[in-house]
Amino acid sequence: MAPRLQLEKAAWRWTETVPPEAVTQEHIEAAYRVGLEPCQRGTCRRNCRGNPNCLVGIGEHVWLGEIDENSFHNIDDPNCERRKKNAFVGLTNLGATCYVNTFLQMWFLNLELRQALYLCSSNEHAAGESIPKDKDYEPQTICEHLQYLFALLQNSKRRYIDPSGFVKALGLDTGQQQDAQEFSKLFMSLLEDTLSKQKNPDVRNIVQKQFCGEYAYVTVCNQCGRESKLVSKFYELELNIQGHKQLTDCITEFLKEEKLEGDNRYFCETCQSKQNATRKIRLLSLPCTLNLQLMRFVFDRQTGHKKKLNTYIGFSELLDMEPFMEQKNGVYVYELSAVLIHRGVSAYSGHYIAHVKDPQTGEWYKFNDEDIEKMEGKKLQLGIEEDLAEPSKSQTRKPKCGKGTHCSRNAYMLVYRLQTREKSLTVEVPAFLQELVERDNCKFEEWCNEMAEMRKQSVARGKIKHEEVKELYQRLPAEAGSPYDFISLEWLQKWLDESTPPKPIDNTACLCSHGKLHPDKICIMKRISEYVADFFYRRYGGGPRLNVKALCKDCVVERCRILRLKNQLNEDYKTVTNLLKITVKGSEGFWVGKASLRSWRQLALEQLNEQDEDAEHSNGKLNGNAPNKDEVNEEKREEEEELNFNEDIVCPHGDLCISENERRVVSKEAWKKLKQYFPKAPEFPSNKECCSQCKILEREGEENEALHKMMASEQKTSLQNLFHDKCRPCLGSWPQETDELYIVSQFFVEEWRKFVRRPTRCSPVSSLGNSALLCPHGGLMFTYASMTKEDSKLIALIWPSEWERIQKLFVVDHVIKITRTRAAGEPESALYSSEPQLCPECREGLLCQQQRDLREYTQATIYIHKVVDNKKVMKDAAPELNVSSSEAEEEREENKPEGEQDPDFNQSNGGAKRQKLSHQSYISYQKQGIRRSTRHRKVRGEKALLVSANQTLKELKIQIMHAFSVAPFDQNLLIDGKILSDDTATLGSLGIIPESVILLKADEPIADYAAMDDVMQGTGLLGH
Repeated sequence: MAPRLQLEKAAWRWTETVPPEAVTQEHIEAAYRVGLEPCQRGTCRRNCRGNPNCLVGIGEHVWLGEIDENSFHNIDDPNCERRKKNAFVGLTNLGATCYVNTFLQMWFLNLELRQALYLCSSNEHAAGESIPKDKDYEPQTICEHLQYLFALLQNSKRRYIDPSGFVKALGLDTGQQQDAQEFSKLFMSLLEDTLSKQKNPDVRNIVQKQFCGEYAYVTVCNQCGRESKLVSKFYELELNIQGHKQLTDCITEFLKEEKLEGDNRYFCETCQSKQNATRKIRLLSLPCTLNLQLMRFVFDRQTGHKKKLNTYIGFSELLDMEPFMEQKNGVYVYELSAVLIHRGVSAYSGHYIAHVKDPQTGEWYKFNDEDIEKMEGKKLQLGIEEDLAEPSKSQTRKPKCGKGTHCSRNAYMLVYRLQTREKSLTVEVPAFLQELVERDNCKFEEWCNEMAEMRKQSVARGKIKHEEVKELYQRLPAEAGSPYDFISLEWLQKWLDESTPPKPIDNTACLCSHGKLHPDKICIMKRISEYVADFFYRRYGGGPRLNVKALCKDCVVERCRILRLKNQLNEDYKTVTNLLKITVKGSEGFWVGKASLRSWRQLALEQLNEQDEDAEHSNGKLNGNAPNKDEVNEEKREEEEELNFNEDIVCPHGDLCISENERRVVSKEAWKKLKQYFPKAPEFPSNKECCSQCKILEREGEENEALHKMMASEQKTSLQNLFHDKCRPCLGSWPQETDELYIVSQFFVEEWRKFVRRPTRCSPVSSLGNSALLCPHGGLMFTYASMTKEDSKLIALIWPSEWERIQKLFVVDHVIKITRTRAAGEPESALYSSEPQLCPECREGLLCQQQRDLREYTQATIYIHKVVDNKKVMKDAAPELNVSSSEAEEEREENKPEGEQDPDFNQSNGGAKRQKLSHQSYISYQKQGIRRSTRHRKVRGEKALLVSANQTLKELKIQIMHAFSVAPFDQNLLIDGKILSDDTATLGSLGIIPESVILLKADEPIADYAAMDDVMQGTGLLGH
């Protein structure tokens, strides 16, 4: 037995010998466990919940030893945020902006670009102009943002700065990772356009001087040898890495000669005809900073997504470009200055970092958002990065690299600087920018001082609390014979927990119905000395106080009575069990329900427990809280619904039930024992007659069952085809033998069939109600066309001969008849009319209501079909994809061989496109009226999604992104030939209903990597 249960049992052991009227104060204190020995430190592994005197393991160990000052506060050392000497400043990652941070750090260490940006002037803040001190500086242009960022990166005292202003100015989504290579190209184009308005030529032309080179597309005619040249500028060379191992191989392929033959022949102006030719790229001039984009992210045509190439590419720290130049007499030796890395195996996720060389010291640094690490020595080290990106044991082994060379499978951009003997520039921050930096540094220093002062105050308060807790804890236990209080264990633990400041003491949850301490709550209370209790109530307030006067004698006496009854119950259970083994003769016994007899001990226990609960409710309060009136009424209803002892043999008329299988006779002695526990139980002597009313009802029930069986048999014989659903008429193929058909509700037919199948269990159907098919004006709600299609499941067609029998068997409220009228001399043409006639207004209202219902749904299924070939999809699956095109259906049917056409998908009446059937099958088809399937047939490339009418199109696109791995900006959605473009519109307003099929056409990357992609659509990089 667990210690807590042992203590519980020991606290009430005295009740075995003490009657309720003899309870004394000593017994009360035993019930509240006042006399238990307190636990000593080291003897308990955790607090003893059953012992109110155990004050060990409540959180005191934190305060009793020496405490580290840092535990008194949760404030980090502000100096950890201070920039170290001769260290670079990091940039905060705003979510998915690590790719932006790498480019900013790389451009910052381009001293020529930094100097030009410092010289850039604007209308609002010209160089040297002071910024008002009473307002914060807010850059307005991209150049101003870069100026301010670079100034902070150069002279800030912070370990890292926030680039959110720059990112916001570009309109970039911080939660969505963009294409890093595309961002580089677009930003350089934007920067060049912005600087083109500057008067200073050193500023205006800085992008061209630093990054712009020239190459020519040279085409030579094989027939006449004519050479045509198209000169173009470039800011970076995009190199294919598939199939290559070295950077020089990638450059060679970029410049290799291409043959123009066959359909790709070249039109020669000299020959005035298409001729075979060769085309290649010639490098004419190179910039000071040579950007080499390694096309590591390529489009995979099999999956329809971009993928990352994990090819190892070797590159050297010195790159001689002279062999690749058209003119060989220049200086074309470059040295490596930056390597941009992408960690991760997917093109759509991962992390970007940059290795950049300090141009002033020649040392390499790794820039990883806020963290910047200096490489040992002056050599580039990529080994660690390659190990981190290793997803698993790769089959491709890393090649060995010689001195001065490196290889990487994660590098996506290499930056080389033209080798020169000139000393590197010394770039000074302009005065107006330095003033802004100083202001930010002052704010940082003020923040550091505030944090240091807060730490100091927290430590001082913690030391005072430490001494106070140590003193109070020593005086916390209540000594024997001295005054004491009970207090909540939870409150004590919060008092000892520094992270949660204690609230006023609240003991109301521990009160009994008499407003005193409940004996059952002693396990969540602790007994403490009056001295400490006085301190707690003075300091924190609250109440009520629970001292020696709060021990409830009424609760203890009642619990003593119940426990003694439970002990007596165990003895009586054994006695009754033995008495039930004795056979009762004659009329000396009593009837008892078998179910009651099986569970009488449990019922008695529940009754005793209910008495205990009633005692708690006696003054209208439970634990100090008045019960809710609705809760009390609900409890009363539940009690009324539950059967009490021996009520299982009481019939609905309050007399003895007629079923002897549910009861047995017990002796007078056994009944006397049971009656002690259930004095209100219904009593039936063994010679008591059963209920006379129940006997009459039983006889009537048997007669009704026989009558129902006879009715069901007669109706089944009269309407045998209707019951078995055989030889039914069909409006789509009107039977030749009659010009009249009757309509009844399908609900009536289904209920009638249930009765015929099970006449003893189901009520007979006496009337035929067709009012559900009519409007309030008495008009028909369905058109002839709808009754052949979507409304056919609501009605059942009846032959005239069947209708005559139905009128004799059932009471009919409304007659609904469809009549065919054929013109004289034209047997093929026919007119159809209904009695009563159609009500157009109510029919229109019904259709409108159905449309509204279709646009108000939750958790409905729709289908997304990804299109690969538009023309093929329209031909193969037009009906499945909400394409209501007769031409598409005709082409689909004509292209299928005989025997492969599915009649479930064929809606035409022409025999040319219907599946060929045998004569017998055709007759069966006509007579049975087979309807086309309405179940959606999933096709390949289609997925089901659960949606609601009130969710937006943007939310649907996010679901599609998770299902198909197509980004929202690459999704083109169509339904019924209509493009879905409004991301803020709800699905209901767009006409998307349950079971709809939406076409998804994903944008694919352009194969020509030199062409501009639209991945940055919606950002400030386009149309700025």
